[in-house]
Amino acid sequence: MEYIFLHERYKFVNRGIKMKSNYIKHKIANLISVNKIVSIHYYELDKNFCYDGESHDFWEIVYVDSGQIIIDANNTEFHLRQGEIIFHKPNEFHTLKADKKTAANVFVISFVCSSKSMDFFKNKIITVPAKSKKYISNIIEEYNHTFNTMALEDIKLEIKENPPIGGQQMIRTYLEQFLIMLIRSEQDSHDLRIFPNKESMENHLVSQMLHIIEEGTYNKISVEQICNELNYSRTYLSKLFKTVTGYTILEYILRNKIREAKKLIREEKYNFTQISDLLAFDNPHYFSSVFKKIANMTPTDYKNSIRKL
Repeated sequence: MEYIFLHERYKFVNRGIKMKSNYIKHKIANLISVNKIVSIHYYELDKNFCYDGESHDFWEIVYVDSGQIIIDANNTEFHLRQGEIIFHKPNEFHTLKADKKTAANVFVISFVCSSKSMDFFKNKIITVPAKSKKYISNIIEEYNHTFNTMALEDIKLEIKENPPIGGQQMIRTYLEQFLIMLIRSEQDSHDLRIFPNKESMENHLVSQMLHIIEEGTYNKISVEQICNELNYSRTYLSKLFKTVTGYTILEYILRNKIREAKKLIREEKYNFTQISDLLAFDNPHYFSSVFKKIANMTPTDYKNSIRKL
């Protein structure tokens, strides 16, 4: 019956009688719209780092990728641990320093945004969900392709000679998506659910995997070990982990170890052979090889670059 109706409608239109359609153009509501990017940094700080502070008329967010830092905002001291992010609203005076015990990796981005929804982030410290961390990685990757690397004292972004098309817009959209996902995750965390949905279960599973990897930083750890501990197949966990983080499990294990190696080098307590042993590499040569592949420089070059900085 439906086929006959469609057939007759087709003949009706083809006889020259035009059917009028009322199309409605839907205006897209912008929850968050970033107007300008001011600065982007990924700092590898030593344990004694201390910044006296500043205030400015735009937003700044500080994310602790590893280690921990101490921030003072409006005369209140906050201790941020790995995975936490703090928001500095416009004209808020803030300082940043290491805890004198451990080196820290910190991502900082400042931007202009007048959207009312940004009020949600005022005076907030949030633990970034595993699924949202990929947006930070995307921003850093796109920034590295689009802009020249900024030194500590640089205050103006400098575009590369031949940047990829749309790079600046990609950074902005990744940032906007990141902020929207944080709002969603914070709202979801306040919703009481007796039965968790598929997405929350997968996020929890990836968080468990990340925790196991972090706990195993100073031990030998394998993909099989993680799968056995969580009682899931290697195929399922590998696909899920890659989708959420952008890395294979093995890639992330090695990147995590090299990130810790950088911290140990900056703390200057151990030599390279000792660091290799501490992080459970088979031998110093393999450690150096993995370090160079991930950091794009040898451990010696990295140590010298930190001294110069």
